[in-house]
Amino acid sequence: MDGVTGKLRVNSQKNLQPINLFEYEHLAQQHLSQMALDYYSSGAWDEITLRDNRAAFERLKLRPRMLVDVSDRNLTTSILGQPLELPLLIAPMAFQCLAHPDGEVATATAAASAGVGMILSTLATKTIEEVAAVRQNFPNALQWFQLYIHKDRGLTRALVERAEAAGYKALCLTVDAPMLGQRERDRRNEFSLPPGLHAANLATSSGLDIPYAQGESRLFTYFAQQLNPALTWKELAWLQSICPLPLVIKGILRGDDAVRAVECGVQAIVVSNHGGRQLDGAIASLDALAEIVAAVDGKAEVLLDGGIRRGTDILKALALGAKAVLIGRPVLWGLAVAGKVGVSHIISLLEAELSLAMALSGCAQLQDIDSSLVKS
Repeated sequence: MDGVTGKLRVNSQKNLQPINLFEYEHLAQQHLSQMALDYYSSGAWDEITLRDNRAAFERLKLRPRMLVDVSDRNLTTSILGQPLELPLLIAPMAFQCLAHPDGEVATATAAASAGVGMILSTLATKTIEEVAAVRQNFPNALQWFQLYIHKDRGLTRALVERAEAAGYKALCLTVDAPMLGQRERDRRNEFSLPPGLHAANLATSSGLDIPYAQGESRLFTYFAQQLNPALTWKELAWLQSICPLPLVIKGILRGDDAVRAVECGVQAIVVSNHGGRQLDGAIASLDALAEIVAAVDGKAEVLLDGGIRRGTDILKALALGAKAVLIGRPVLWGLAVAGKVGVSHIISLLEAELSLAMALSGCAQLQDIDSSLVKS
């Protein structure tokens, strides 16, 4: 696909169009600077957890049922009472304009047109309001706002108030980043945004430009200066006191933390290790899922983030109890290759693969998917 026109473009060597997410990842390398590619694709330290997020899906095997009428499949679901065409949300990802000039607006448009959700990052390169404007054409679009709590409570409150005023349906608080994980590719590149790009939702806040520190990622320096490593569970009560939106918590990997979250009024939990970008050696998200589903015991909805690349991955996550999954990096590959059209194609590939995987597993609807379908 062509990143400017958004038209399908064949591979000149094999005369093939990308037909899966792995091919998009390969093709995206031709469209991204080395700094952007490393920023999007890297994990922390030795990238063990980054690799294990994929390996966990490969370890888990499927046990299909036979002789089931699967002539019609229903992939629809709902999250926090809002309908989705398939159990999929776009994960919060910073700086999407590094991949394409339309950035988060293109991603939001593709998500809304496909009937899947989108979570907008605090560190987006399009504003809260610009992305919310997509709902003018798609009024039922599911949009959440991902939040980092800054040391400046006034700034945090302002972000929350803007998200509520713009019509976002939930706050998604990231809790696994009291400090930024050491991403050595970013450090080697001294990662920074190119001229003309900035964290759009912080642009009017004094002193919040991404700072420069020689020999270090600017993003690492920003986190050290602005985000609060002293956060505790009491901040959840504070957030709920200033905003009536449902609270989603992202970054949970333990059952006891999931129970604590429910006790604090959290309505949905995203099982996530931040795409392997925080604590290297942390458990794969999929390997943590069953424990958290059991601990929550239906008192909150559980979503999974990390490692999704195939429709069979979605099927496996749902079988272990997830209500829906989040995808991250593949969206960036689609965005880099062809903007909104590329993101739309990524979503449609996953939808088709999930539908086929359900048929081959003897599942006509999402409610038919249960733990009997998988074996470790």
